[in-house]
Amino acid sequence: MTDYKNIVIKNRRATFDYEILDTYVAGIVLTGTEIKSLRLGKASLVDCFCYFHRGELFVRGMNISEYHWGTYNNHVPKRDRKLLLQRKELAKLERALQDKGLTVVGLKMFINERGLAKLQIGLAKGRKNYDKREYIKEKDAKRELDRAMKR
Repeated sequence: MTDYKNIVIKNRRATFDYEILDTYVAGIVLTGTEIKSLRLGKASLVDCFCYFHRGELFVRGMNISEYHWGTYNNHVPKRDRKLLLQRKELAKLERALQDKGLTVVGLKMFINERGLAKLQIGLAKGRKNYDKREYIKEKDAKRELDRAMKR
């Protein structure tokens, strides 16, 4: 039996393409075969983003592969899934999205200690190409400094 506690799926591209301003942890509404597939680690957060529809927050572009032993009840891998947040957090995010250049992206998906699937989302501002180059330079400089400190 696998240990579901250590299932963590990250969106590494998000921190490179966006500057994360604020983070939230949201629950995800999933079907039976989706959670089974997620517990096997068969998910991807590449190109996933969140949007509001009628006051509710949904995530689009998140891929949860079909469950291998699923029958005709299997799920659609790239369907939009509803996110569960407190009303205050939803209102705050909706107000923030009114600003130009801000978006909500999925950062990390995990299974908490109670066995529930959670998605860490971040309010993000897109980076320009020159910002990305600066980010890479800072990261390399920090890595070199850490190496020098270890010696």
